[in-house]
Amino acid sequence: MSNVMDALSLSGKVALVTGGAGLYGRQIVAALAEAGATTFIASRGIEALEAVAAEERGRGYDVRALPLDLVDQASINALHARIADETGGCDILVNNAVTRNPEALWGGPMDAYDTALRINASALFYLTHLFSEDMKTRGAGSIINIGSMMGTVGVEPANYAGTNMHDNPSPLYFYEKGGMQNFSRWAASILGQHGIRVNCVAPGGFFTGQPAPFVAAYSQRTQLGRMANETDLKGIIVFLASDASVYITGANIPVDGGYTAK
Repeated sequence: MSNVMDALSLSGKVALVTGGAGLYGRQIVAALAEAGATTFIASRGIEALEAVAAEERGRGYDVRALPLDLVDQASINALHARIADETGGCDILVNNAVTRNPEALWGGPMDAYDTALRINASALFYLTHLFSEDMKTRGAGSIINIGSMMGTVGVEPANYAGTNMHDNPSPLYFYEKGGMQNFSRWAASILGQHGIRVNCVAPGGFFTGQPAPFVAAYSQRTQLGRMANETDLKGIIVFLASDASVYITGANIPVDGGYTAK
């Protein structure tokens, strides 16, 4: 590495972000584009993605929206073929898309769990394998899985005191995000020999105007005294996507203001 600032550049790189119009996805897309990557964003919500892509192109960045239905294996294959045809393949994959089935509560029907797991687990495995095969031919690549600090800890009921928010979230989200951390370690162990790095980012709670008692309790639970905002993930995403982190793989990196460090 001759210059660390040069190493942080993503110029000439191709990135795919599943999702891209949501709370975390929006800043992930902006970060990759600002660092110089040609950035594809993909989900079923193509209209929302097109709006994001148009906004980024208006800022001078190369962001392209494509359709993707993670329930449908043929849709994943079509996305892969389209990106390979346009660019030759991805250097960076960010597994960001997630579904939350409102019926998948504690004691809910098995079908509700199965529906969510199809997207949050089965599709994650398949898509990661598919795009990592392209990275193998290049001898390098960075895969970033967007987890959650809820994959590390349990529920803190005190955070919900004095609100009408549900203090017993679905166990499925905690199960999936905890599993994503170890999937990242597993994938890192089998892909490292091909120069492909796999890491997991575990964000903390994002401020979206939640009730004041929740915001106060949650913020006090962190070490920085606040919830996450619309730019907090940008630095870690560029770092992990770039050659500046070339010797980091199999890591779970909390970006939670110190919530899980207490």
